[in-house]
Amino acid sequence: MKKFVLTLIVGCLFIGGIHAQKKLPDVTIKTLSGETISSKDFFNNGKPIIISFWATWCKPCLNELSSFNDEFEDWYEETGLKIIAISVDDTRASARVKSLVSGKDWPFEVYLDQNQDLKRALNVVNVPHTFVLNGNGEIVWEHTSYNPGNEEEVIEQVRRLMK
Repeated sequence: MKKFVLTLIVGCLFIGGIHAQKKLPDVTIKTLSGETISSKDFFNNGKPIIISFWATWCKPCLNELSSFNDEFEDWYEETGLKIIAISVDDTRASARVKSLVSGKDWPFEVYLDQNQDLKRALNVVNVPHTFVLNGNGEIVWEHTSYNPGNEEEVIEQVRRLMK
């Protein structure tokens, strides 16, 4: 009987019944001013972080980040969260990233993953791809694509961390 229960538990782990939390990998990316930063340095004093991978050519990405921007003040007041937007545009397109971000006046931290090293390390295939990290910097939820209203699902995941 013990062997059966152990097999059942291990099976649930592999099927996805229980999700192991994982830390962000240690990958170097760039700030908009060209300085390097490690993804291991993302922190928010024990509060949640939303990380959104996006690209300038991706309309759903821009829609998602615009919806985050619209809700940011209320979300921050409620949860203290931080939003980090990571562009996967290549080196040639990075000038467009800077001008687009300046025009949007987003209150997020924005970084460039020009070689897509962090994108690969996190197995991001398509953008937008959004991660929610708990206060310990562990990935607790992720979602790909965007449809209007998905931002409510994202903030609900953050709220669950606050309980």
